[in-house]
Amino acid sequence: MILVTGGTGLVGSHLLWNLVQAGHKPRATYRTKKKLASTKKVFSYYDNTNEALFNAIEWVQCDLLDITALEKAFEGISFVYHAAALISFEPKDYQKLLKVNVEGTYNLVNLCIAHNIKKLCYVSSIAAIGDSIGDKPVKESNEWNENSTSGYAVSKHAAEMEVWRASQEGIPSVIVNPGVILGPGFWKSGSGLFFYAAWKESKYYLPNGTGFVSVNDVVSAMVKLMESKVKNERFILVNQNWSYFKLNVLLAKQLNKKTPKKELKIWMLNILWRMDWIKSFVTGSRRKLSKHAVKILGQTQFYDNSKINEFITDYKFEELQKATAHHCSLFLKEQDF
Repeated sequence: MILVTGGTGLVGSHLLWNLVQAGHKPRATYRTKKKLASTKKVFSYYDNTNEALFNAIEWVQCDLLDITALEKAFEGISFVYHAAALISFEPKDYQKLLKVNVEGTYNLVNLCIAHNIKKLCYVSSIAAIGDSIGDKPVKESNEWNENSTSGYAVSKHAAEMEVWRASQEGIPSVIVNPGVILGPGFWKSGSGLFFYAAWKESKYYLPNGTGFVSVNDVVSAMVKLMESKVKNERFILVNQNWSYFKLNVLLAKQLNKKTPKKELKIWMLNILWRMDWIKSFVTGSRRKLSKHAVKILGQTQFYDNSKINEFITDYKFEELQKATAHHCSLFLKEQDF
C-alpha cells in the first residue's frame, strides 16, 4: 500500500489523482477536514467521476509531529511519498520550519526504517541545492552553503539529511528538487499568486528569475522514479529557466489581461522589506517580504535538468507554455472564488 503525506497540498493532491486513476488505493494524511476540499477541487479538474476516485483514498488525520497517529498511518504501508511540509519565508517561522520539516521528516524516516518500507520519495526544493559556480547552471552536486540560504532552505536541506539517513539504514530513497511549481487549485498561496497577480493586472514584476516546472511534471517524475530501480539519488526538476517578467507576461496574455510594465528594482524592494518589517512589528501581521527574500531576488540561478533523463529515459517535460495555458483556463472558471 502507498502512503502520501501532505495529501491536501499542491503536489500531494495532484499525486493522489495520478495514483488513483492508475488503479491504486493510497492512504493519505491530512491535518484538518477543511483542507480535503482542496484535493476534491483538484480532482474535479480531471474527471467528472472525481467523487468516486476521491473516495478510493483512505484518509488519515495526522500530524508529522504526532508519532502515535503517524504510526497508525504506516500500518500495512510499503511505499511512501513524503510531500508534507511547511513553506514559509517569514523569519520568525524559523523554529517552526525546523520543527515541522526536519523533526517531522525525522519521525517519518524512523517509521520507514521500523516498517522496512520498500521505497521512499521525498519532495524537497531547489532551495536545498547549492549555489551556482560562475555562469554554470546549478547541478545536484553543487556544494551546499547554509550562509546564503533562507530558513526554509535550511529546513529542507536538513530534512534531506534525514532521508539520506534512511538510505543508509537500508531504505531505497529518491529526492526530487523542484523549481517553482506551477499548477492549478491553490490560487491565493504559493505560486498561485503569480496567476492571481496577473489577473489583477499588476503593473510591477519581480527582477531576475529562477527555475519553473509544472506540477504534472513533478508528479510524473516522482511516480516514474518510485516505479524504477533508481535509488539513493536526487533530481532537479526544472522545466524552464525563466525571468519573472517572462512568466508574468505569459500569464497575463493567457488570462487576457494587461501585461506588467515596471520592474521592481532591488533598491525598491529593500525599502519595501523595511516597511513591511515595521508594519509587522507594529501590527503583529505576517511578513510579506523579508531581507533574505530580497537577497534571493537580487540574483538569477539557472538549473541543469539533464540528470532525470539520464536515469529515466522515457521521462519528458511537458511544454510549459501549454501547461500554464491550461492552468489559466481553470483559473478563469473560478473568477468568483
